[in-house]
Amino acid sequence: MSRNISCLELFSGAGGLATGIGMCGATHKGFIEWNEDACATLKFNYGNDLVRHIDVRKVDFREFGYTDLIAGGPPCQPFSLGGKHGGFRDDRDMFPQAARAISECQPKAFIFENVKGLLRESFSTYFSYIILRLTYPTVESKNDEKWEDHLARLEKLHTSGAHVDLKYNVVFRLLDAADYGIPQRRERVVIVGIRSDLGLEWSFPAQTHSLESLLWTQFVDKSYLERHDLKNSPRLDSYDMRSLSVIERITSNPDLFPPSLKPWRTVRDQIGSLPLPDKFGSFHPEHVIKTGAKVYAGHTGSFIDLPSKTVKAGDHGVPGGENMIRYEDGSVRYYTTFEAKRIQTFPVEYRILGAWGESLRQIGNAVPVDLGEIVAKSVIDLVWKN
Repeated sequence: MSRNISCLELFSGAGGLATGIGMCGATHKGFIEWNEDACATLKFNYGNDLVRHIDVRKVDFREFGYTDLIAGGPPCQPFSLGGKHGGFRDDRDMFPQAARAISECQPKAFIFENVKGLLRESFSTYFSYIILRLTYPTVESKNDEKWEDHLARLEKLHTSGAHVDLKYNVVFRLLDAADYGIPQRRERVVIVGIRSDLGLEWSFPAQTHSLESLLWTQFVDKSYLERHDLKNSPRLDSYDMRSLSVIERITSNPDLFPPSLKPWRTVRDQIGSLPLPDKFGSFHPEHVIKTGAKVYAGHTGSFIDLPSKTVKAGDHGVPGGENMIRYEDGSVRYYTTFEAKRIQTFPVEYRILGAWGESLRQIGNAVPVDLGEIVAKSVIDLVWKN
């Protein structure tokens, strides 16, 4: 399906958000990405001509001309809970470059994604600056102007109601991918801006899935067991305190009505039917066993009958212990590249290039494809409804 909507992808990574947007009918104008391995993945799936392996700070976005939609995931390391927490002091903070792209291409809308750590209290003032910088992308910082001084100018402009040629109505929300049917607990900040002259009203898509609904199917109506040909409900010691509280409430009150939302999707739902991996990649070249998985403090793997924990990129010393599947008997093994890709809802035919560690880095940094599609479809259906 094509709607003649052009999209420019910044900080494209492995292409998770781009793939979701493409499913909504948009046509990609280009991918801008600094990491060589991610560029190889993009080239394999989208062709060489669209991929620009370049530092975004060296790009003149005007060469792309007018672009309907700009999207991407500015590097998360400055704000990641697992990173060094440099924030605005980190030279990898690329939100100013995102604002510059908007200023030069003037899209009708933009979609950016970043880590939950962006909302950390210590970054609250800088996050306000990010939002105002995206709201007024043409109001650039002056030479040698500190960001705090630029923020003050933007605040005065915003409160004065003065006319600005290019302005965006910007909203953000912390989304958990599991709440939208992705088989993974992945909390990410999504920022959406729509050009103000369009006069449109937009809000984030409503939650469609819930933990309570999943536990209902596992412990009350047992439909989860029937679907997967399981004899018994999962062991209670596999669940955290929040889940146990819900289980107690729904099983002790048989008169409750079934939850209205769909069940969270689990690891078993998404990859449980796959054959076990082997060292030859007999099922798929990406489905190769990696040995050595171990449980240790803080790294217990993802229980097969719950959504996966966040697939990790493995940066900053994170050894990838969460990139494991944990079975009911307590045994664990690493996700294969193919399994991790499917947990992130990449299409089966989409290839992630690189050795296991590099592939997991790309997958862990990606936006879940289905979540990208859900958000993008909501924006596109409104902005380009005609």
